[in-house]
Amino acid sequence: MILAGDIGGTSARLAYFEGQNGRLRPIVEEVKHSHDYSSLYAAVLEFRDKYRYQIGTACFGVAGPVNEGRVEAPNLPWIIDEKELEKELRLNKVYLINDLLANAHGLSELCAEDFEVIAPGVPEAKGNRAVISAGTGLGEAGLYWDGDVHHPFAAEGGHADFAPANELQAELWHYLHQKFGGHVSWERVLSGPGQFNIYEFLRDTGKGKEEAWLADEIKAGDASAVISKHGLSGKSPLCVQAVNLFVEIYGAAAGNLALKYLATGGVYIGGGIAPKILLKMKEPRFFQAFCDKGRLRPLLENIPVRVVLNDKTALLGAGHVAMMHAGSEVGQVAIG
Repeated sequence: MILAGDIGGTSARLAYFEGQNGRLRPIVEEVKHSHDYSSLYAAVLEFRDKYRYQIGTACFGVAGPVNEGRVEAPNLPWIIDEKELEKELRLNKVYLINDLLANAHGLSELCAEDFEVIAPGVPEAKGNRAVISAGTGLGEAGLYWDGDVHHPFAAEGGHADFAPANELQAELWHYLHQKFGGHVSWERVLSGPGQFNIYEFLRDTGKGKEEAWLADEIKAGDASAVISKHGLSGKSPLCVQAVNLFVEIYGAAAGNLALKYLATGGVYIGGGIAPKILLKMKEPRFFQAFCDKGRLRPLLENIPVRVVLNDKTALLGAGHVAMMHAGSEVGQVAIG
């Protein structure tokens, strides 16, 4: 039995899997609120004691940089160490990996219905792949192509410097530079909090008007969800502007990642935000920003770009890694 987890700043998704013929068979799954627990151990212990399956191997994809089996979660007050978890949970082996690395592994557990095509690219494209995911934070990962199979690897590009692509984005950078007192990362604009940062910039610089009903709704709920909702419906012109700018910046960041990794095999847009604003992601502005890289535009126009619709991809990826380490023969699945 495999224990797997997708541990984010908002939610902790835990599951048991069995490995069968190189694929994962789900047994039971729960989603917990990360901030309800003092540690990953506390959340996992509650889950383990509830079902009491005999665990062979465990793997957790965690939002944050994993270094030698240890991670200080940037969006949670948790320090997680795989050796300590092994002792606390009395397991032979626990693996900690970055959550985007888990996403990259999880792609091989998906089928064509788990993707929405933004750009088809060239048929049966081969080469490296890249994953970029905006959610509570911004994650990135790559998949190196050796000519036969892909080898996922982690990255922390979400904390690299945000690069404005035009005058409006330059104003946004200056606004955020003043607000945060220095370094402006991509995560400051491409994430749930980043979407609200964009909204505040447009509001505070007089580029859009915040209606009283909208201000009340934002105060009462999830600001990013409210902005997305009214940006899609068109009810609020300010929210429409905010979502459009968010999508343009998302496209630019994805195009940058494609160039850095030479991701001719495809770019995959993960995370929780893209599926919720899919109609906006499919408008021309995303792919135009993706391709707007000067002389290398023809290269980018041929790269397949897909949104990952399955919100369990990282969980499946953690299970996939545990299955590999447990010695099961893991199958290679064509990604549609």
